Amino acid sequence: MSATLQNDRQIFIEKRKEDALHAAQSFALQMSCGIDLLQITAATTETKAIIAAKLNRLIKRERLKGLNKHWSYDINRHIALKQVQRRILNMIATDEDAHSPKKNRTI
Repeated sequence: MSATLQNDRQIFIEKRKEDALHAAQSFALQMSCGIDLLQITAATTETKAIIAAKLNRLIKRERLKGLNKHWSYDINRHIALKQVQRRILNMIATDEDAHSPKKNRTI
């Protein structure tokens, strides 16, 4: 195989993995919270912060279920909630960086 074909193949595989992860996170969030991940991306920073706080409470609740060995505890749901929370916090950080005034440097 040529180098460009291998590179294109690798990019395609990584994109598929990312799409699968996004779909799993979206499904977990929709089933456990009733929140659509696509709507979050278009939401304001304040709304994203509210959703991140809600996810924080859900993660704590899930952690307590795991510690108490509750029958309804699901480690996959716990992991998915953490991943979605991390993704939303990254969105918030990106929003804040985009809206913050740029510092003028003088040399």
